[in-house]
Amino acid sequence: MNQNRVYEYRRNFIMSLGGVAAVGVIGSGFVLQTASAAGEIAAKPADQPVTNAKRWGMLIDVTKLTDGGAAMVAACKQEHGWGDEMHSADAQKAHWSRVVKVTDKLTQNSFSLPVMCQHCEKPPCVDVCPTGASMKRADGIVQVNKHICIGCRYCMMACPYKARSFVHEPLQDQKPHSPRGMGTVESCNMCVHRIDEGRLPACVEAAPDAVIFGDLNDPNSAVSQAMKTVGGKQIRADLGLNTGVRYHGI
Repeated sequence: MNQNRVYEYRRNFIMSLGGVAAVGVIGSGFVLQTASAAGEIAAKPADQPVTNAKRWGMLIDVTKLTDGGAAMVAACKQEHGWGDEMHSADAQKAHWSRVVKVTDKLTQNSFSLPVMCQHCEKPPCVDVCPTGASMKRADGIVQVNKHICIGCRYCMMACPYKARSFVHEPLQDQKPHSPRGMGTVESCNMCVHRIDEGRLPACVEAAPDAVIFGDLNDPNSAVSQAMKTVGGKQIRADLGLNTGVRYHGI
């Protein structure tokens, strides 16, 4: 994928958000349930492999995020230890998750939303990785295997959500559950270590009134029921990636 194509993806992404904003809020009277995903996640036995019986995902109600998602981003930083790079330029610093502000040019209406890896069913980042480091688990979680990432950054160029970043400097005091390394690419991994232990992702815990997390394959799960009611919009749905992260109120 050439650089012009990447810029086109990103420009269209921002434009699409503005277009969505112009459409208006759907189901404004709908109130997301308080996340009770403790009942939705069961710890995976260590001797059992991950299967495709479940597909993890979340629905984010942007109208309930009074801070635009800042608390979710802060929780991600604390959980994984990114964001304190001392020697990288601002544009080079890690951003596993970030708050994006969208403004309708016509009405000047604005809203903010957290944007992280969207955990696509058909992730472009996986398709372009030459070593297999960029991979999708059977349960839908997209992540990077740091042991075989060669830092080519093809996955960063392929991601239409600008959800990946590159480590430009040596790191210290890393989290045992979230290894990072200079010269490798990283992104949101949906707190896979927590999920395997039967715990919610850190960002979900930070916004329990605005996010529902659960099994998208289970039609009776809270997240599936909520999306059945309000829909759950995808960013850049036109790409046909079937994202695991959905939004309400954009």
